[in-house]
Amino acid sequence: MTDYEVIVGLEVHAELSTKTKIFCSCPTDFGAEPNTHTCPVCMAMPGALPVLNEKVVEYAVKAGLATNCTISLDSKNDRKNYFYPDNPKSYQISQFDKPLCQNGYVEIEDDEGNPKKIRILRIHIEEDAGKLNHNEFGGGSLVDLNRAGVPLIEIVSEPDIRSSGEADRYIKKLKSILQYIEVSDCKMQEGSLRADVNVSVHKKGEPFGTRHEMKNMSSFRSIVRAIDYEKEEQIDDYESGKEVIQETKRWDDLEGRTYSMRDKENADDYRYFPEPDLVAIRLSEKYIEDIRKSLPELPESRKERYINEIGLSLKDANAITSSKALSDMFEAAGKKCNNYKSVCNWLNSDVARILNEEEMEPEEIPFSADQLAEMVSLIDKGTISSAIGKKVLEELFNNPRNPEEIIKEKGWIQISDEGEIKKVVMQILEENPQSVSDYKAGKDKALGFLVGQAMKQTHGKANPKMLNEMFIEELKK
Repeated sequence: MTDYEVIVGLEVHAELSTKTKIFCSCPTDFGAEPNTHTCPVCMAMPGALPVLNEKVVEYAVKAGLATNCTISLDSKNDRKNYFYPDNPKSYQISQFDKPLCQNGYVEIEDDEGNPKKIRILRIHIEEDAGKLNHNEFGGGSLVDLNRAGVPLIEIVSEPDIRSSGEADRYIKKLKSILQYIEVSDCKMQEGSLRADVNVSVHKKGEPFGTRHEMKNMSSFRSIVRAIDYEKEEQIDDYESGKEVIQETKRWDDLEGRTYSMRDKENADDYRYFPEPDLVAIRLSEKYIEDIRKSLPELPESRKERYINEIGLSLKDANAITSSKALSDMFEAAGKKCNNYKSVCNWLNSDVARILNEEEMEPEEIPFSADQLAEMVSLIDKGTISSAIGKKVLEELFNNPRNPEEIIKEKGWIQISDEGEIKKVVMQILEENPQSVSDYKAGKDKALGFLVGQAMKQTHGKANPKMLNEMFIEELKK
């Protein structure tokens, strides 16, 4: 099986964060009552004509520049014809042979940790379809057209990805870039970022195999699992002599497998032709250059700055810059408390753990950078211990408020009174004679046990530095 290689190409769809839709003035807000953000244009009423939202072009050009694309001075819209119940026109206004952005790349790390460029074939603009709300009890489906006409960019990669891990890193890098340049919120749970995943396998040195496409995947974990499943299934098919046909499939996350939906369409099946109701898109060099100058600092630049100026490790810098929300919080909190390293440690350890456990995105962190900075400052001043800091962090997630208010309310202020700590130290020494003997016999781990017992006795409130010093002083007597 090792002589097979998986080939992956991704078509990533990102909803743009414009206030209005791509061809009308309806709002794009998520979560409104069904069919309340609609008009004759996005509902495809007879005689209603589209007008291109200029902000959509600007955002697409931003995305193209941020992913090293060439921007087309001469572009146009096309009709992509297909019938689906949530597509009111029975065609989608998209771009075919003249996309806005072409021939870019995103740099990731391969599975060995080496730099690798994933080429981007094109980025084009198009309108989103509506949404079908299915009645799980068999009562049919209802169409919500609020999403119809919401602007999308589709980012089409070349088939340069060679593993599910590379696919995961590539789409996460794209998400990060789009968030940094603020053209999409990339909320996968709301459908703002999703991907069509194309997978084929072949023996190394032979032509690419026949691909399967899995549509509208909106979870990093599902994308990874689907690629791994398809790889193994297609290898089994080739090994058993079964013909692999080009088709569109559905990923079932509960069962962990794919199901065939239909034969895969080709470009000819969509009968593209130029959109007759919209003029061509003509851009000037100055327009593109002005957008280039407006781009904010991108993740790669921030990463280098964090390594060179702040002294973060490559691993820490990669983790922090993976999300704009995380990076912004790191910068603001680090500046406030003047301890970037400690802020980084909290974000990459306990904050990351809680986000993972609660299945939250960094954008959903409920507390502010100022509150995180204040917690770090309280630890640095010795007001609370790191152990109490973990409890404060839990409170900040559950009920965000001023950390000083939390520790007063909970009685978590660190004990730094020598007399009180001396009492605890003497009690722990008296209760653990074996550990005292072990330490005097050269077993240094015994000190850690004794300090741990003291911290347990004081519910984590004792000053750990003072405890260590006082234990060593008493044990040497």
